[in-house]
This record gives sequence, structure tokens and C-alpha cells, in this order.
Amino acid sequence: MSGKGAPVIVPTDASSLKVTIIAGTWHDVITDGLIAGAERTLEASGATYRVVRVPGSFELALASKAALEAGADAVVALGVIIRGGTPHFEYVASAATDGLNRVALDTGKPIGFGLLTLDDEQQGLDRAGLPDSKEDKGAEAADAAVRTALLLRALRE
Repeated sequence: MSGKGAPVIVPTDASSLKVTIIAGTWHDVITDGLIAGAERTLEASGATYRVVRVPGSFELALASKAALEAGADAVVALGVIIRGGTPHFEYVASAATDGLNRVALDTGKPIGFGLLTLDDEQQGLDRAGLPDSKEDKGAEAADAAVRTALLLRALRE
């Protein structure tokens, strides 16, 4: 794992934005940590947000599309996929990633990518923004979503 070179998260004024956090329900300790990190970042930015839970990572793209079409300015997509002994990991990780990218491009609105694809549970605990974690991928995904939404707004003016 390398967090080397990651940008420093500085609070951004996003008080004009509506953001939806969409999170899977698998691996709840890790996912709850990701959600908490995203919430901290959004609260610091002043963005209005809500949290929506979906059954798993595969459903992130469809729920993200619905949220963006319903008026959200950005989505923070959070999920956890841990490699097992079958090709299921590759199929779900690829479909979820490709689906989120397609939704962002089709809607022209940002999706903060907080989908962790891991070899084991410890890698997720290290990235979940928990007290002993080395990284906070939920906060990073929320920051990326907010900053990109503000950038797109400025480019369109």
C-alpha cells in the first residue's frame, strides 16, 4: 500500500452542493469507516448530503445514476470487494468500476471513487479511516467528488 504522493485534503467551500454518499453493505466495519470519513469531509465543506445503502458494490453504479438524475451534484461511491478463490472478484470489481465511470461520463457529474478492491481484510482496515488506519479513502473520495463538482461548475460558467 502506498499513500505516498496523495494530496492533502483542505476544506473546500461546497455549501452550494448536494452530494449523495452511496455505500455497499458488505464488510460493515470497513464500509462504516469509509462513510464516516466521507461524512467528515462533506461536513467540513458545508455540502448538503445524505447516505444511501445498497446491497453490494455491483449496485453502486445504478444507484449513483438515480441519485445524479434526481438532482445530486455529485456522488461518493463507497464499497469493499475482497478477493476470494474464484473469479467473482474480478467480475464484480470490473463491472462496478466500469459502471461508475460510465455513469459519470453519461451524466456529466462526478463520482468520488471509494470502491476498495482488496486482497484481504487488513488492507481495507488500513484504508478505512479508522483510528489505526494509515489512509482515509472515504474522505479522499468525498474530497475528489466535491472538488470535481466545483471545477465542472466553474468550467461551465
